[in-house]
Amino acid sequence: MPHDIDSLIHPVILCGGSGTRLWPASRESFPKQFLPLEEPGRSSFQATAARLTDAGTFAQPSVITANDARFLVAEQLAQHGIRADILLEPCRRDSAPAVAVAALHAAARDPQALVLILPADHAVGDDAAFVQAARAARAGAMAGHIMTLGITPTSPSTAYGYIQPGAPLPGETGAHAVARFLEKPDATRAAGLIADGALWNGGYFLFRADVMLDELEAHAPAVLEAAREALETATRDLDFVRLGEAAFERAPQISIDYAVMERTRRAGVLPVVFPWSDIGTWGALWEIAPRDGDGNALRGRVAVRGTRNSLVHSSGDILTTVVGLDDVVVVATDDAVLVTSRSAGAEVKGLVETLRRRGEPEADAHRLMYRPWGSYQRIDIGGRFQVKRITVKPGGRLSLQKHHHRAEHWVVVRGTAEVTVDGAVRLVHENEAAYLPIGCVHRLANPGKIPLELIEVQVGSYTGEDDIIRIEDVYGR
Repeated sequence: MPHDIDSLIHPVILCGGSGTRLWPASRESFPKQFLPLEEPGRSSFQATAARLTDAGTFAQPSVITANDARFLVAEQLAQHGIRADILLEPCRRDSAPAVAVAALHAAARDPQALVLILPADHAVGDDAAFVQAARAARAGAMAGHIMTLGITPTSPSTAYGYIQPGAPLPGETGAHAVARFLEKPDATRAAGLIADGALWNGGYFLFRADVMLDELEAHAPAVLEAAREALETATRDLDFVRLGEAAFERAPQISIDYAVMERTRRAGVLPVVFPWSDIGTWGALWEIAPRDGDGNALRGRVAVRGTRNSLVHSSGDILTTVVGLDDVVVVATDDAVLVTSRSAGAEVKGLVETLRRRGEPEADAHRLMYRPWGSYQRIDIGGRFQVKRITVKPGGRLSLQKHHHRAEHWVVVRGTAEVTVDGAVRLVHENEAAYLPIGCVHRLANPGKIPLELIEVQVGSYTGEDDIIRIEDVYGR
């Protein structure tokens, strides 16, 4: 029998995308869900997690993310004091395998647990309205429907899929069966769909775990089988659960929409009204961003003149200026600049694919790279040298390692470094240096209370990141 109507909802945040349409700010090494795009100082992932802190509505959340993003997820949750189960996908397989894992993970504790699937990178302008919508959809989910939150459209957007509501669900005020899901339409078709009462498909799904497992068994058994084996062969690594790699790789790459939602007869939709965006393009960010009297959304060190209805975004110390242009997007980072019309924002993904084929490192990697111990930023690089600025968090420890092709010089500019070289340990203070010859076994750590900052100069025949032979690593890499 279904549980009491007051059962908590178990939220699962899907956090595996790369957000290439928001390049150059969003890249594989630091995708858009971890960036403070909508509001300074808080990423969309952090905003999503914070939206789920109502203890009377939600249980502790789970996060399903890529292996390479695990420490970013953990750190951003810790910054807001939020605890979560973190499950690691060994490879990308779209949303259906992730939803299958989420349902199985919840069912292990309670077969009828209510599970809410939500993306990590969407903007919701009214958290209270979102929580109320989840509560309102709960009864339909407990009755055995796979509920979706249908966003009431504000424009005939061609960027979203649509949901056509059908007959009202028995006893569910405002909820409907889903008549059909529709692919992204052209503008004329979108206007017609809205006139007929269609809703945006925001990618939110609320269901009982046993119901979703039944539907996966009926419509996508290969997905369910792979997910089940991946969980059965999962291993614990620090605070993470690593899904079994061999099993998960066998899962078909398919979205939950195609695998289940377009086939099931148990789909329901609750129309909701709150400000929402998937922040899928720079143009979408412009639409929700604060704008000046000329319609410009400006962020960072920017100056504009004779410019209207544009987004100008500059990160770091780059001064970015725009004169005499309307309806454009200009995004500047330390190592790449994007200029496009607002209307062509969806084409950025194709541009990134072109950059990858050309072997441009900026397609996927930032100069500033985050690691569990801190970060490093490339300052300069040449044929036989590379210069980096390294920051190590208090208590952070790099792996015990060696290099076959380069020597390194470390100059401490802030804090105190604990340097290990071939078993000898010493402290290196500000304005002091350490030399690491080729082949030595070494480690850097920050024993202090403030961030450690140093300049690293690498000299040798090869300075790539894959010339790191890890001997011991507290982060399990």
